[in-house]
Amino acid sequence: MSVTDDFVRVRPRLVRIAYAVLGSHADAEDVVSDCWPKLVAADATSPVLDVEAWAVVAVSRAALDVLRSARVRRETYVGPWLPEPLVGPADSPPDRVTLDESVRFALMVVLETLSPAERTTWVLHDVFDVPFDEIARIVGRTPNAVRQLASRARRHVTEGAPRFAVSPELHAGAVRDFTRAAGTGVLADLLTTLDPDVVLVSDGGGVVSAARRPVIGADHVARFLLGIAAKAGDGLRVRPCRVNGRTGLALVAGDGLIGVVSFEVSSTGLVSRIDMIRSPAKLALVDPSVWQDRPDS
Repeated sequence: MSVTDDFVRVRPRLVRIAYAVLGSHADAEDVVSDCWPKLVAADATSPVLDVEAWAVVAVSRAALDVLRSARVRRETYVGPWLPEPLVGPADSPPDRVTLDESVRFALMVVLETLSPAERTTWVLHDVFDVPFDEIARIVGRTPNAVRQLASRARRHVTEGAPRFAVSPELHAGAVRDFTRAAGTGVLADLLTTLDPDVVLVSDGGGVVSAARRPVIGADHVARFLLGIAAKAGDGLRVRPCRVNGRTGLALVAGDGLIGVVSFEVSSTGLVSRIDMIRSPAKLALVDPSVWQDRPDS
């Protein structure tokens, strides 16, 4: 198998690694694309026998550098910064859903609390099974130091991630109940689907209207959501979709996508967290087939 064939084969894994490190699919694609000419040049000098191992190191190093500079830019971001979602059709095939589940949106949000080195170490070791010795080469630390980074990162992820991992079926059912209740426009109906301590975070990128701070509590969240629906009027359409492997919603107005919504669900089947991505830059990569009306619909 040629170097080209090997690179094409491992490219999806490389993009997934870069995305998990960066929280940006666009940046991940750029990092992986930039890796290709470097691989060709390296192979011309001395044949690269293990393309996947070489590329994982190269992509991870590049992603870490990009993340360090991105953190500086995100400090001046207007309002909360949310990752770019991985959005697919509601009927995505099981293999694609499983792939996206490894980088669930709630997990991506938690990873933002880690340092670049901690995040890279945790992603590579705990998600993609890269040995500590290889990670040490990537982050420029000793293997023992990397083990400590992984331990700290694991502790932070455990503390910040949802306490209960609910089944996809329970999650999907909770989103359906939420969508149905929100469609009535009745506050009491919507409240029955929300955890009392639900948190809503919206990211407008400083371009479109969004809450500058998290909205906390069922009553506040419900009123905020009904307010958005009222402003949008009858032109607002809601389409089910997959957001990082779990059931989410695409919000459509007119001929355009105006939002993607990710949910976390508690063990009681109530919505415990809502992330609304409204930044046009983060919606630009969503395939229109996900949210556009189908001819037979």
